[in-house]
Amino acid sequence: MKTVLCFGDSNTWGYDPASAGLPWPRRHAIENRWTGVLARQLGADWRVIEEGMNGRTTVHDDPMVPGRNGKVALEILLETHKPIDVVVMMLGTNDLKTLFNAPAGEIATGVGVLAKMVLNSVAGPGDLPPKLLLVCPPPVGDFSGLPDLAEKFANGREKSLALPPRYETLAAQLGCAFLNTQDFVVPCEADQIHLEASEHEKIGNAVAEELQRF
Repeated sequence: MKTVLCFGDSNTWGYDPASAGLPWPRRHAIENRWTGVLARQLGADWRVIEEGMNGRTTVHDDPMVPGRNGKVALEILLETHKPIDVVVMMLGTNDLKTLFNAPAGEIATGVGVLAKMVLNSVAGPGDLPPKLLLVCPPPVGDFSGLPDLAEKFANGREKSLALPPRYETLAAQLGCAFLNTQDFVVPCEADQIHLEASEHEKIGNAVAEELQRF
């Protein structure tokens, strides 16, 4: 049996856009999250580990919400779940927040720090590194009708649209696989960040297709 670790933020956690306005976040059903779709598509020969967290960044500490630094979490998770055959990593959306003031190139640099942690680790079978599928997250949408989010993600859409070529270049430099969800996924109407179940289905199917080539 092969093990795949899915490492990401709220769109890996499975945040349901219908949670907007509620005092607590709600998740899509397990089978409707992209990780659940992935597990179904890969079948019994694969073990899918879901490690998504709301607000997770690449390498930044969020002063508003502790424990969101992906660099800190990844080191623990690689050790916790090894041996891991493949890591699927989809991060960068929360780095778009105004408080981090990170341009697209620096967001990709943060992703690169995490990617190198995976590829230089001994978390794979036989103390070798796991393989890596680097996934560029979906774009964020138009916040013009959402003033609070427009302030929280100033220039977020423009920066998110600049991420794919940078992630693709990074993947080529590191020799890992790459998937651009911006080719086929759109954010929800409610908050222009999170994904409806239909978009989770697309990601799960696309990731499964990539992993079946490994």
